[in-house]
Amino acid sequence: MKAFVRQKGLVAPLDRANVDTDLIIPKQFLKSIKRSGFGPNLFDELRYLDEGYPGQDCSKRPINPEFVLNQPRYENASVLLARKNFGCGSSREHAPWALEDFGFRVIIAPSFADIFFNNAFKNGLLLIQLDEATVDRLFDAVEQTAWYRLDVDLVGQTITTPDGETIDFEVDPFRKYCLENGLDDIGLTLTDNSEAIREFEARHRATQPWLFRGEAANQA
Repeated sequence: MKAFVRQKGLVAPLDRANVDTDLIIPKQFLKSIKRSGFGPNLFDELRYLDEGYPGQDCSKRPINPEFVLNQPRYENASVLLARKNFGCGSSREHAPWALEDFGFRVIIAPSFADIFFNNAFKNGLLLIQLDEATVDRLFDAVEQTAWYRLDVDLVGQTITTPDGETIDFEVDPFRKYCLENGLDDIGLTLTDNSEAIREFEARHRATQPWLFRGEAANQA
């Protein structure tokens, strides 16, 4: 996954609580497990005026002009400002895939659903939990200031606003390490155990070669 150190990005405000994963990426788009290509269908039911289906050319679909992500001032936003309990509902990992594929790297909210919270970090998203009063202030600032941007520094664990205010945030040290180094679960396993994995495979190739016949055929 992509490493995360710092993000200076445009902020898009999604002013609704309890946004569930079915709203983030509807169930009809869950057939693919490629981790990419879900961006055009992020918030599909909110972004478009018709019903979406897999493989559809979204560039020709009628858009909802009232939806925040369809408004020109929020085009190419990489920071999503949300309300409490963001990511509730089912455990689908496609939700963070869609958010990341759309271009978001940071989500700020008062609270997140636990499973979504874990999935998001494993897919390179930085989730920042701030108190509701601070989130309210950010919503007000975004509404009042066109092209409102935030400077999010993971190393220093700070958010800097356009007027120079600094907001501190907490992040688990292990999650921070994985984000800074671009390590998902597989990458972390290979970093810590790559030599042990090679030794294990070499030993089993010598004693149980039939286990690797499929691998040889694939490489042929």
